[in-house]
Amino acid sequence: MSSSPDKNQQLFWGCFIALVTTSFAFITRAFLVNDPTLWPAELGLDTVKAQELFGAGIWPFAISIILFSLVIDRIGYRAAMVFSFVCYAIYAVLALQAYAILHPAGAALEGDALAAARASAWNLLYAGSIVLGLGNGTVEAFINPVVATLFSRDKTKWLNMLHAGWPAGLVVGGMISILLGANVTADWRILVYLIAIPAVIYMLMLFRAKFPVNERVAAGASYREMLAEFGVLGAALAGFLVFKQLGMVFGWPQAVTWTLLGVAVAAYGLYCRSLGRPLLLLLCLIMMPLATTELGTDGAITGIMEEPLHAVGANPLWVLVYTSSIMMVLRFIAGPIVHKLTPLGLLAVCAVLASVGLLLLSSAQGIAFIFLAATIYGVGKTFFWPTMLGVVAEQTPKGGALTLNAIAGIGMLSVGILGGPLIGEMQERSIQSAIETKSPGVYQGISKTDSYFFGTYQALDGTKLQALPENESTEIAGIAKSARQGSLAKVVVFPAFMLACYIGLILWFRSRGGYKPVSLSDSH
Repeated sequence: MSSSPDKNQQLFWGCFIALVTTSFAFITRAFLVNDPTLWPAELGLDTVKAQELFGAGIWPFAISIILFSLVIDRIGYRAAMVFSFVCYAIYAVLALQAYAILHPAGAALEGDALAAARASAWNLLYAGSIVLGLGNGTVEAFINPVVATLFSRDKTKWLNMLHAGWPAGLVVGGMISILLGANVTADWRILVYLIAIPAVIYMLMLFRAKFPVNERVAAGASYREMLAEFGVLGAALAGFLVFKQLGMVFGWPQAVTWTLLGVAVAAYGLYCRSLGRPLLLLLCLIMMPLATTELGTDGAITGIMEEPLHAVGANPLWVLVYTSSIMMVLRFIAGPIVHKLTPLGLLAVCAVLASVGLLLLSSAQGIAFIFLAATIYGVGKTFFWPTMLGVVAEQTPKGGALTLNAIAGIGMLSVGILGGPLIGEMQERSIQSAIETKSPGVYQGISKTDSYFFGTYQALDGTKLQALPENESTEIAGIAKSARQGSLAKVVVFPAFMLACYIGLILWFRSRGGYKPVSLSDSH
């Protein structure tokens, strides 16, 4: 690198704070959708609809990170950085408008007026969440290739250190949310204002910074070679998820989805003339359950653990803050661990720990047992995301910003439109089973049928539940809260699948002489 070590460090920490902003956005919105006194109460949401609103801030990440990755080497990292800041500002404006609609001055909304206000507020929050997701994706679109280029000789180590910014933001944002307590319940706009703090800081740090030339560009690998690494199969996977989600948002028929996908994939294939790297395609497929295991569970865990932690007088958000603290510390010291275990060995160990941790959390009672289980789960999920990015950066360097960011986009897209709602549906199935077991014949009268990506589902209807006699309503609500925790055992299917894939990859690399990073200097 031609830039000085001091300037490299300044760029690194600016990128770090930018990532903190994305996790501030994540933790505040997780709090808003999982605390029953906030958005669920304000908008009348069940768990699946709450997770759908949460997911609206996640799946757009894929669109911006992939689109910017296609052009970022030409428009520059600074343009992407400014765009991300503008997105955060737009989200704040729309969220504040939603609050104003739900809380008109000098009036209490009831009946049709309340329903209309909720519908309008939902639309604003949904649109704002989409814009926020675009901003979050744009942040990763520039920070990942910048850091991978600055520290090209030790990518996995530095990407782990960079992504310590994610749990760092969860810790700080989560603790602030907890300490604010009743103030947030009285006025949730406070959580919207919080995002502005790191956003302004990274804007000031990076606006005049001198960004590096991407490793792929510097090595002379062509734009076509970059697209060929991802290939037609990778484009088809990402394109399907993108167009399917857009179809759900805009309500267009399946034929439009398939037509758009066919045109996009055909154009991509005609230009790059490659199916893509099989290894990269497998890593993209693994990233889908990985993102669900980490981010999908993080997004729902405060609601899932509400009952056992409230029983011992603790805020359920402490589980997320605690596991994020573990992640933050361990990611900063990832270098020696990666060198000892290799990236794939580390990922396999993490899959085992995440599986065990989730199983224990699904039945944990008592503060000591809950936090023991959370420790195991926290260590397990620590290295998933940045180590996968490191593997992609080390094995497909010709892919430049595209392959490094596309896999992150697929992960975020899948958790937003698949994983998050699927975890919500798992919770509803656990609730249904528990109620039918303990109070036979009651569930059908207090449930409703709705739809999501995978089809229809049944969910507990809060309005019908409240219509029951008070004693019965309280009893059923208690059963539902306890049942949510048990749904974590079903989430284990995701890290279990990942473990099988990692073992297969370890054996494959061993048959080829062991895991070794690919150097662009070897071919250019």
